[in-house]
Amino acid sequence: MRVGIPKERGPRERRVAAVPATVKTYVGHDWDVMVETGAGDAAGFPDAAFEEAGATIVPDTAAAHGANLVLRVGPPSRDEIQLIAEGSILVSFLDPFVDTELVEAVAARRIDTVAMEAIPRTTLAQSMDALSSQATVGGYAAVLMAADDSPRFLPMLVTAAGTIPPSKVLVLGVGVAGLMAIATARRLGAIVHAYDIRPETKEQVESLGAKFVEAPTQEGDEGGYAKEVDAETQRKQQEILADYVADADIVITTAQIPGRPAPLLVPADVVARMRPGAVVVDMAASSGGNVAGSRPDETVDIGGVRIHGPIDLPSRVATDASRMYARNLQALVARMITEDGGAAVSLDDEVVGPATIVKDGTVVHPRTRSVMGLEEASS
Repeated sequence: MRVGIPKERGPRERRVAAVPATVKTYVGHDWDVMVETGAGDAAGFPDAAFEEAGATIVPDTAAAHGANLVLRVGPPSRDEIQLIAEGSILVSFLDPFVDTELVEAVAARRIDTVAMEAIPRTTLAQSMDALSSQATVGGYAAVLMAADDSPRFLPMLVTAAGTIPPSKVLVLGVGVAGLMAIATARRLGAIVHAYDIRPETKEQVESLGAKFVEAPTQEGDEGGYAKEVDAETQRKQQEILADYVADADIVITTAQIPGRPAPLLVPADVVARMRPGAVVVDMAASSGGNVAGSRPDETVDIGGVRIHGPIDLPSRVATDASRMYARNLQALVARMITEDGGAAVSLDDEVVGPATIVKDGTVVHPRTRSVMGLEEASS
């Protein structure tokens, strides 16, 4: 059994899909682990560390993709897909509900494909939930980005030159990323308010020492995600949130709805009310944005308000983001181990099955099939 760990080549991607600790686990199964040279350099894991853990360093991406099981962070390019042998297993973030061309490409090569985005949100799957682990990193990095760009201190300071009041931080969207953003901003000494459409998040917000904004709420879907709201609810949200946004020194937005454009929480007229020097980090910029004017991977200045739309936040904390993601993969791969010591994708497994996009050359995930027009989604 051969496991391949290619070097990531996405824009500013610094993470790696395995770390020495997880390599030791794979080697312990009597598997050959092939790590592309330099794959872990940007995350602080040199080739020598992988070799010490028992991996073989291979010279190029072709060798790393030529394995029975290929583990990646980001989706492979179309050229990289051609390097993966037919009948192999690919596990990665894949954007399978949008990038249907990639799904078609792996299906054509009969590559059994498991998407980390599709890991079910269940207690059993918590250790494999890479969306949550990487959102944790993203929420932390978002606050540091905002603090670095802000012209103000976050904590209150009492100095000989006078007392400096603490910054006011507003977090919109209290999922995993939002909770980490709240915790990080509080540790840095800011006054934090937060809001989420789901009423159960109020207790979580207050447990972190922040104040919950009393705006309209509604129950989430079965997976715990926020649901799209109607126009009237959105209007009431924006009306109540407007004053909090205008008064904030830093706004972090994280609200996203799987498979749909991100909800607009801060319209243009509210951005116009913000003070010059205020900083916004829109973590949903890549899916349409929570803030009017935000653009993916750009920083926009609107009347002195700087709006960031970063798409690489987890990669900015690449060492620990890689450790967390590698452990997610390790836990998932453990469920694929067969009696003969190999690995296989089983649709009957409670975690692997729901996360499988392609099996034996067939697109099997109901949602992906629906997007591709193969059939109506079952749910």
